Amino acid sequence: MYYHDKRLQYPVKVTTPNPQFARMLQQAIGGVEGEIRVCMQYFFQAWGNRAPTTKYRDMLLHTATEEIGHIEMLATAVALNLETAPASAQEAGAADGIVGAVMGGGSAKASIEGLIHKNLLSAGLAAMPIDSDGVPFNMSHIYASGNAAADMYCNVAAESTGRVLATRLYNATDDQGMKDMLHFMIARDTMHQQQWLAAIEDMGGTEGLPIPNSFPQSQEHQEHNYDFFVTSLDGQYPEGRWTGGPTMDGRGEFTVFRNQPMGEEPVLGSARPDSAAQAEQIGEKPQTI
Repeated sequence: MYYHDKRLQYPVKVTTPNPQFARMLQQAIGGVEGEIRVCMQYFFQAWGNRAPTTKYRDMLLHTATEEIGHIEMLATAVALNLETAPASAQEAGAADGIVGAVMGGGSAKASIEGLIHKNLLSAGLAAMPIDSDGVPFNMSHIYASGNAAADMYCNVAAESTGRVLATRLYNATDDQGMKDMLHFMIARDTMHQQQWLAAIEDMGGTEGLPIPNSFPQSQEHQEHNYDFFVTSLDGQYPEGRWTGGPTMDGRGEFTVFRNQPMGEEPVLGSARPDSAAQAEQIGEKPQTI
């Protein structure tokens, strides 16, 4: 059950509407780094969370609900930035206007404004659940494995790429209202990165590795479970923390292994007679007429 307050989570103001920036903001809504992605990811992780305690589920639900507020803020920002976008062929004038590019017979790719015509034609100059190229968000980037630790690592990555996008958007605008909104969202990305890392620590940190830690390591291949495989022809490799010294979980030592075939060449049997393969594959003589 959820509650709604019609007031925004944080003020959203646009001094100078900019349809080009509206299109860029769509990436923060429906892009792979966007707010719909993290919102749905946290919700599905929470709804499927099984544990003796509900604290991880509850934490995820709080943050997922917060992300709804971020979507609302960005949708408002997109709409405000589209307020000066042309809404008729006459108003558009030049062929690179939104409707001018579409209704005037020109290519929708004639300009950046031409690429946001969908916001006009399908949403009346409002935000949509799409990315900056107009591709609808399709939920294929939602990670909810049922393993809380694995999910938290996915969440750190999601918030990291989200913060990268937010800072790029911050640097792409001179509008002080947009910068103010984005500097708030960047701060929340900082907190969420720390939050998920804290949850990982709460679940044992690096001692909780490998994931899932419920599988006994005695049953995994002991010779290669901490090897860095070198796959270059000359045997050169980038030395680093991952090529020597104690492993992150403290249970072994990083070693280097020159990759080499440990199996044989795969040889499949003949094709089945009912597989519609060529007769030569099946081992039969070709049919004759």
